[in-house]
Amino acid sequence: MLNIAVLCGALNLFGLTSAVPYNTFDGEGFPACNNVAQVYRPSTIDEMVAVVKDASSKGKPVRASGNGHMWYDTMCSDDPNTVIVKTDAVNRISELVLQNGVGSVVVEAGATFPQVAEWLHARGASLGYTLVNWNITIAGAVAMGAHRSSLREHSQVSSAALAFDIINGKGELVHLERDQTNDTWLAATTSLGLLGVIARVKIEVIADFKVYADQKILDESDVLNGDIYAQISPYVTANYWWWPGLKKFHLRTYGVVPISNFGQAFQSTFSVTEVEGNLALGLLNSGQNLSAPNFATEAIFFGLWSAPNFHDKTTNFPLLFWPVSGYAYDVLIGGLYPDQRPEWEYGLHGKTLELAVPLTQANALLKRVRQLFDQAAAEGKPVTSTYRSGINIKFGKPFDSFLGQTTERVGNRTADWSKGAMMFDFPSFVPTLGDHHRYNEDWYAKLAKTLIDEFPVRPHWTKNTRDIFRQSLQNLNQDSLRRFAKVREQFDPNKTFKSIVGEIIGVV
Repeated sequence: MLNIAVLCGALNLFGLTSAVPYNTFDGEGFPACNNVAQVYRPSTIDEMVAVVKDASSKGKPVRASGNGHMWYDTMCSDDPNTVIVKTDAVNRISELVLQNGVGSVVVEAGATFPQVAEWLHARGASLGYTLVNWNITIAGAVAMGAHRSSLREHSQVSSAALAFDIINGKGELVHLERDQTNDTWLAATTSLGLLGVIARVKIEVIADFKVYADQKILDESDVLNGDIYAQISPYVTANYWWWPGLKKFHLRTYGVVPISNFGQAFQSTFSVTEVEGNLALGLLNSGQNLSAPNFATEAIFFGLWSAPNFHDKTTNFPLLFWPVSGYAYDVLIGGLYPDQRPEWEYGLHGKTLELAVPLTQANALLKRVRQLFDQAAAEGKPVTSTYRSGINIKFGKPFDSFLGQTTERVGNRTADWSKGAMMFDFPSFVPTLGDHHRYNEDWYAKLAKTLIDEFPVRPHWTKNTRDIFRQSLQNLNQDSLRRFAKVREQFDPNKTFKSIVGEIIGVV
């Protein structure tokens, strides 16, 4: 029987709304869901179960959300009766086991990477390389197939999961143990939240360790015409930042150093002071209708990004020279520096396009993008990177999951994913003036369509528009989609857990 007292407790913690947007981390004007009826903020798993049971019995769609790490309005369906279960208050961490440098820990739905990483650090353990942005929950990262950048380590967060407890469409708590030969596990490890609410994750941990970060500047031709695999594979994690207006790359690399090594480096990719935020906003807005300011701004950001975006954790002084070193959770996750705020709080918002391509086709894709840049310039409307850190290019070792980005499953096009995937992530600034269009707005749509039509790319599940998902259907593995849909039918026969993404790819 539904526990009414438990449900009321969940209701009272967040309050009720009616037919309003539920926003992404960017806030007002950036909806993850266009219309939702209710937003609950439970504090226990029992309360989450009660909310799902109640909504399911009334035919209301349910979506789980940690910190709204979405970029577009694809998280829910367009049903205005949708219920959001906000998980951030359900964030307990327990059951740490660590023997001979390896072990596991159990984390609840709303625990973020910094929360877990700091808790583990105090106990001599670490999440290893399954680390992503500081504002994402671990359960949310598992659901969306999130990754870091590595060809040597399994860096998809799901790869470290040992077990799940998922609240299914009937409000039942289903326990799953790792089994890479089982379709249910292959669906759960990138579920897009369509099997239910991930209530708990048992995840692998290792003994705490330190890493170094180093960076060098490369000419564009060294990457486009080079052996990308050879450039990045020696490192446990690495990524490129592309500055197309300057025809330069930053290659940032990471590796393990002895834990006794000197260094307390702490990274913040996203935080700025109020002065910095306002200056950046003025610079970026100046390029809405003119091309030249965008190239000037890119040059400024390139210079800023050439120095380490790290501080010393103890003194908060900026670190001025590469390499830097520190504990992995500080270097790879980071957070906010004191007296700074996330950039989006100062109006620095972005759109993005992120696509995965087989590493074997990485050079060809980057060269095609360069051709599109050159074509825009020849037409008198040159485009370049208009965001804080250029175009981010990441990598992933193959990991088998029905909807994973780095899986070796192939679609209609023959493609070799065995060496891993390159993730092409192109964020761009959204002007706060006028119609909010970017300079040469049509070019961005042309870029997306060209890459999707000419390469076997797969879409990132939270960083693309509805149109991108529709276009990308041609590149998704139909057998994987059918098998995923079959597992989903078992978990949620009444289709309680819906999303635009699920509807587009045909698994709802």
